[in-house]
Amino acid sequence: MPVFAGTDLTCLRGDRLVFTGLDFRVGSGEALLLLGPNGSGKSSLLRIMAGLLRPFRGRLAWDDAAVADDPDRHRGRAHYVGHLDAVKPVLTATENLAFWAALGGAPVPEERARAALARLGVPHIAGVPGRYLSAGQKRRLNLARILAAPAPLWLLDEPTVALDRAAIGLLEAIIAEHRAGGGMVVVSTHTDIALPGAATLHLDDFTPAGPDDGDDPGDDAGDDDEDTRP
Repeated sequence: MPVFAGTDLTCLRGDRLVFTGLDFRVGSGEALLLLGPNGSGKSSLLRIMAGLLRPFRGRLAWDDAAVADDPDRHRGRAHYVGHLDAVKPVLTATENLAFWAALGGAPVPEERARAALARLGVPHIAGVPGRYLSAGQKRRLNLARILAAPAPLWLLDEPTVALDRAAIGLLEAIIAEHRAGGGMVVVSTHTDIALPGAATLHLDDFTPAGPDDGDDPGDDAGDDDEDTRP
């Protein structure tokens, strides 16, 4: 069974030390919940886990093999969903999702896209251009990416934003199914989401002592462009 782990991770953004000495471990079927105030580094840690940001110090490993030795392979086994909804306004919901499914190597991308939209409860938006979607619909479309192409590791940054209670329930069921099949999930959230048996990691426990303590909205807000590369 695969294990994804980080050891002695340190994150430096500009001249600010965000966190240091951080360890984590997520095994097959497990979930990790990231907690902490804005500025504690939740978004930055997820980006490091996804291979979108290099740690200043420390090591990421997949089954004891260093992620840095084959970063492209690691990105291929992870789905990262950040704050921003990666929705092209001129493409329909199906076309947007089929693009991500094809990028992830899914067979018959359009079929996978339509099935994912149905699973997220929005099959009726399949032919609607992205510019006409509501905030909640865009969020469901973005989350549908985790279903459109298979990947064992899901990295979800504030996934419940703009979702109503019914949609959150759907997401909770989808995450539970993924874990039951051996998948791993790491979630950052400020709101309640059901993750039975999840471990918790409090990012503020790894905040360096000093004048940089405190909230920095530039870290956890809007720090999550999916197209950014290290």
